[in-house]
Amino acid sequence: MATFELYRRSTIGMCLTETLDEMVQSGTLSPELAIQVLVQFDKSMTEALETKVKSKVSIKGHLHTYRFCDNVWTFILQDALLKNEDSQENVGRVKIVACDSKLLSQ
Repeated sequence: MATFELYRRSTIGMCLTETLDEMVQSGTLSPELAIQVLVQFDKSMTEALETKVKSKVSIKGHLHTYRFCDNVWTFILQDALLKNEDSQENVGRVKIVACDSKLLSQ
């Protein structure tokens, strides 16, 4: 299964990367093993989001910026309203990064 490295920029991905860097610098972990952990993280996040997340969210807001580069769309919304089945939340700024899932099977 091919994966994107998008989730490494999430909070949990950044924490994992920082921890692995510290472990490599202290000699607790080899750089090769740290890379294997990150690759497994990418695979696990992709699989979990594909199979375990069933909720849907609608998002409305003012489009501040959008771009399309290397088959990746990035949207930045301001004054956004996020709604799911149970609740809604106003958010000042939202960044959405979207990739074509068909690219994962190539």
